[in-house]
Parts: sequence; structure tokens; C-alpha cells
Amino acid sequence: MTKISVVRSVLKANDAVAEVNRKRLEAAGILVLNITSAPGSGKTALLERTIPALAPGLRSAVVVGDLQTTRDAERLGGLAVEVAQINTEGGCHLQATQVADALDTLALKDLDLLFIENVGNMVCPASYDLGEHLRVVLLSVPEGPDKVAKYPTIFQPADVILINKMDLAGLLEFSDEIVRADLARINTRAPLFKVSARTGEGLEAWYDWLRVQHRARFGS
Repeated sequence: MTKISVVRSVLKANDAVAEVNRKRLEAAGILVLNITSAPGSGKTALLERTIPALAPGLRSAVVVGDLQTTRDAERLGGLAVEVAQINTEGGCHLQATQVADALDTLALKDLDLLFIENVGNMVCPASYDLGEHLRVVLLSVPEGPDKVAKYPTIFQPADVILINKMDLAGLLEFSDEIVRADLARINTRAPLFKVSARTGEGLEAWYDWLRVQHRARFGS
């Protein structure tokens, strides 16, 4: 029971900071998206396409979470208005306090969107609210179609799900039927987009969804 109490206490403290983050960002008119996935699924590549496609109408910043290095942040540095790097030094997910510190480094008045690129992990980030408005889950074709069933906790709270690297679907004989069948049991509200960050396939629907979400919350 003691261990359970400790875990609950940690999550409760995290959620309190997350709510402060959310209110701070709402006051600035910023829509926040927490992007989660396995390592190598294409989060950074997706943002490399998305950020310039939405500009200048929607100005974006990124908070990048990694165990080590600034390589993803460097890739995005010339595209986003601002990029903040968080190195977790072995931590398997971002926490709300880390995001709060990152927000202090950003010029929030110049932003419309904030993408939080979480640490590549399909388990730990699911439990931690960072102050986001929407959760994005990225699944890539090479991972196989069984990940929804194997990692339901990350897919259940998702507000949108993207299957990336669809340009490899034929080569790897990937079918999204299993993905859709598993989602029908755990999450029927999140739209599913099939995309390729390499070729641009399917990304217009994703861009339109982002525009609609920002407009619905903050107006034109």
C-alpha cells in the first residue's frame, strides 16, 4: 500500500503543475499537443513537415524531450519560432515540472501552437499530463499493426492517432485493419490519419485537423 500511495502522490503533484501549465498556455492563446510514440516512429520528421506547412497562419514552438543530445532540436531549430530542449538524463518520459521550466524560456506571446515531442516510449508517458490540450500518438508501419493491443494505455487517451511511414506499407505488407479493429475496442473517438512524413502522403488532413482544433478553442 505504501508504494501505491507514493505513486499516487507523484502523479497528483505532477497533475497540479500540469494544470498550471495548461492555464498559462490557454491565457496566451496557445494550443498544446503532446506527441508520444516509440523511438524512431518519425515524430521529428512529422514536425519538420508540419511546422512550415502551418506557417505563417499558425506559429509553432517545440519542446523536445530526449534522454541525451540536442539532435532533434537542431533539426527543428530553423523551422519553429523557438525550440526548447529537455534532456531527461535517463528518464523515460517528460514531467510537467520540466515543461514548466521550458515554458519560461519561450516567448509565448509569439506563438499559436506548442508541440511537445515526448521521449520515445510507449508506456511511461501515458500516465503523465504535461499541460497539453490534446494527445497525439504516432504509430509507424515498421512497428507492425499489433501495438494498439500491446500498449493500450498510450492509445486510450489519444485525441488523434497517426500511422506514419505509409510509403513502406506495400513493402512490409502492412494492413491497418488490425489497428482499426483494436482501436474499436479501446478508443473510438480519436480520428486516424495514414501519413508519410517522408513523401507528404495524407498530411493535408492532419494539417486541417490542427487548424480546426486551434480555431475551435481560440477562434480565428
